[in-house]
Amino acid sequence: MTTQWITNVRLEKGFIYENGRIAGTSTEICHLKMEGGKITEITQTAPGSDENQFDAKHQLLLPSFRDMHIHIDKTYYGGPWKACTPITKGIFTRLEEEKELLPKLLPTAQERAEKMIELYLKNGHTHIRTHCNVDPVIGLKNLEATVNALKKYEDVLTYEIVAFPQHGLLRSDSVQLIRDAMKNGATLVGGVDPATVDRNIEKSLNTIFEIAVEHKKGVDIHLHDPNTLGAFTFERMADYTREAGLIGKTTISHGIALGDLHGEALIEMAAILKEHEIDVTTTIPINRPTIPVLALDGYGIQVSVGHDSITDHWSPFGTGNTIQKLGTLAERFRLIDEYSLSSALKFATGGITPLDKDGERVWPKVGDDATMILVDATCSAEAIARRATVESLFFKGKKVESKLTEMDPMNA
Repeated sequence: MTTQWITNVRLEKGFIYENGRIAGTSTEICHLKMEGGKITEITQTAPGSDENQFDAKHQLLLPSFRDMHIHIDKTYYGGPWKACTPITKGIFTRLEEEKELLPKLLPTAQERAEKMIELYLKNGHTHIRTHCNVDPVIGLKNLEATVNALKKYEDVLTYEIVAFPQHGLLRSDSVQLIRDAMKNGATLVGGVDPATVDRNIEKSLNTIFEIAVEHKKGVDIHLHDPNTLGAFTFERMADYTREAGLIGKTTISHGIALGDLHGEALIEMAAILKEHEIDVTTTIPINRPTIPVLALDGYGIQVSVGHDSITDHWSPFGTGNTIQKLGTLAERFRLIDEYSLSSALKFATGGITPLDKDGERVWPKVGDDATMILVDATCSAEAIARRATVESLFFKGKKVESKLTEMDPMNA
């Protein structure tokens, strides 16, 4: 078994209190021993000079990131710059564009997906959930490119692939294609706006959950519909989750209507989501009411962040930098104190933060996966507030390096 050390690494030790309030975070410099992909020792005694070592140079150790909503199969990233065309018909403007665009992008789909993966690794991610177009226009070809790209990186990250009927499961008659996708690499069943796109909430949801049960997989549905329409769809999704036996295996992506609910309506909806263990993924939009991330978290609902797109025909924006995304979240919800800034990490790490609310270290511990990042910051609160740069990434004890022999200068 190969032994690897990370030496001179900064770990958060606890909170500093003044007048009964958290005033800062104390840290200590330690050495981590890694074997078999796990942390096997945390010590302040330096290892012998003959040991295999990586000097962290007092950089801060944090958990690696999970992007829970991205589309790596259709992107301009890695190619020439191209802004978006104006929207004239809402979502349907983009769906019409895709009928011509996706076949043109297909020859470079895998190459661009690989460059997107490299971008995610550079920004400290070791898990990606990507939604992949499955529709009559492109068939399973985008899925094939996505699977091939991700398989090349199985030694440095984990992933999930959502079979995504972007053009509408019913509207585009993609039911059989989704079934086929579940046999060819997809790991979750997707859907999009059963009301607005499919025009039949019940049949759309019933079909989505039926396919999920057939293949013993979970569900992740894009839900953009606002206000009471969106809220009603959430309720019916919860009903289908219970009936299908998929409690704890269902995700609402975007969940725009959650940003429109207030008071008792929000409390009641949160109770439904918690009862069915439905988690929520958000991009932290700033062009409309953002879903109440902190309130949902307080109600015990798992909320995760995702980038959704990085320079494609839907949006010219996106960096793949989740520390920046968490910084936006912190600004949006006015997280300015030490603990609140630090706790924002949970939305990108699957709930992991270095310190709990009492200032006790909960990560890293001996026995944890040696999957982590090094950042140039003195504590996690500073890392979020100051948008720290990811300096190194480790996956199960292995330092992650680029697999591309030559990066396009625009993406370096």
